[in-house]
Amino acid sequence: MPSVVIAAHNEETVLGACLESLFRAGLTGQDVVVVANGCSDHTAEVARKHGVVVVDRPEPGKAAALNAGDVVARGFPRVYLDADIVVPPGAFDALLAAVDSGALAAVPRRRLGVTGRPWPVRAYFTINERLPVFRDGLFGRGMIAVSEEGRSRFSTFPDLVADDLFLDSQFSSSEKREVREATVVVETPHTTRDLVKRLVRVRRGNSQLRTAAAGGEVEAVVRRSHRWAWFRDVVAPHPRLWLDAIPYVAITLFAAVAARRRPGADGWGRDESTRRAAPSVSEGGPS
Repeated sequence: MPSVVIAAHNEETVLGACLESLFRAGLTGQDVVVVANGCSDHTAEVARKHGVVVVDRPEPGKAAALNAGDVVARGFPRVYLDADIVVPPGAFDALLAAVDSGALAAVPRRRLGVTGRPWPVRAYFTINERLPVFRDGLFGRGMIAVSEEGRSRFSTFPDLVADDLFLDSQFSSSEKREVREATVVVETPHTTRDLVKRLVRVRRGNSQLRTAAAGGEVEAVVRRSHRWAWFRDVVAPHPRLWLDAIPYVAITLFAAVAARRRPGADGWGRDESTRRAAPSVSEGGPS
């Protein structure tokens, strides 16, 4: 039987919908491990009410939480799931089928939730969703299924923020698969400031991982960052997107500068705006 590991930090508003979607997919409480880490809300209580396995850690940190979940989880494939993802009907089985057919890691397609967001956020993701890196990367979905063989590629998650990029670095393109039969909704930040917060955190995490890999501290071959992909692969072939490219470039550059500052000195942290309401329901088929 598969096991699901959810690292949850202050996710009481979204966790219930996530767990209920797993039960609709046929999983039982013993198949799901929720690691509440550094929570100041009722995340652990929500998980217990749903009858799943709960690991309650006072220390925050996603990597350590994933490792703690792996210690408890027993089944394979191992699915790493973000607490704000609602798994659509058929998606779980589709990912397992992809792994059973030979993929070492599989992810669903993603649909970005941008309803009600301000124009700069919508414009940013108009460009972002077309970037070629999201066609074969394991990141940006909030849901990754890994086979037992794939999980044996590494012992533990390194103590870094970029856990999904780390997983992506463990597999070649031929070993990864995007499952077109499943589409999850990934909620985007509700404000431009929240978008910058998310980008700063991602950039810092990616930079830390690349530095650690280059120095031999982490065994990983991390994909390069293609800074001009937004122009070469998105805007140049589709000139109508030039207007959307303006906030995309401005927000990207601002986040890049902010990410170079000392963490904690500028207030840039996790985007909380997507945790203020229940997550959107994902789709079962291709969008």
